Amino acid sequence: MPVTDEAIEKIKAMIVSGELSPGSRLPKEADLAERLGLSRSSLREAVKALSLIRVLDVRQGDGTYVTSLAPNLLLDALGFVVDFHQDDTVLEFLEVRRILEPAAAAMAARAMSDEDIAELGDVLASLSDDASLDELIENDLEFHRRIAAGSGNAVLGSLVDGLSGPTARARIWRGLTEEGSVERTRQQHQAILDAIAARRPDLAQAWTTVHIGGVEQWLQGTLGSAGSALG
Repeated sequence: MPVTDEAIEKIKAMIVSGELSPGSRLPKEADLAERLGLSRSSLREAVKALSLIRVLDVRQGDGTYVTSLAPNLLLDALGFVVDFHQDDTVLEFLEVRRILEPAAAAMAARAMSDEDIAELGDVLASLSDDASLDELIENDLEFHRRIAAGSGNAVLGSLVDGLSGPTARARIWRGLTEEGSVERTRQQHQAILDAIAARRPDLAQAWTTVHIGGVEQWLQGTLGSAGSALG
């Protein structure tokens, strides 16, 4: 095992065992390196890697701490990963969204407060008829983000939010705009909102499935056409 990976595993073991808990400060670098039988350079690289994925928080002049390890923090990098993938892999992410988001919408229909539902309605109402592409993307992200958060399950909410890569969304919305499908998408958003407001988990789940399935079907058709043209 490369020494940096070994260092990561040893720090991870300290956290998993409870020796280091969320918010704990790591021992000084020299002390920790000696204790774990590692060089200070490999320990430093491990700390850098773990800070990138939000497991550790390096505070200049203060020390290194274990983060809260909250799901939204640890899954934050997922959206970054999603944005790197191309259209064929975006389809796979859409398939996962089609599995998770209808469940989140059903849970939101049970768990969201009346105030949160009203604010969700405000999100849709804030989108003008002549909205720009950037406004469409941001509104779409915010709408689905609020439903995911409204599910009451922090892990599910973080997963759904992470799968909503802005770059992937931009490619899809650009295509929908060109195809003239924006209004249908907005109508489906309204149907999802109405189902949540009516406290109908079954309808919220069904409409979300239709909504994401439609985008998935559109993207499959677009990729198929592109493949045929290339062939």
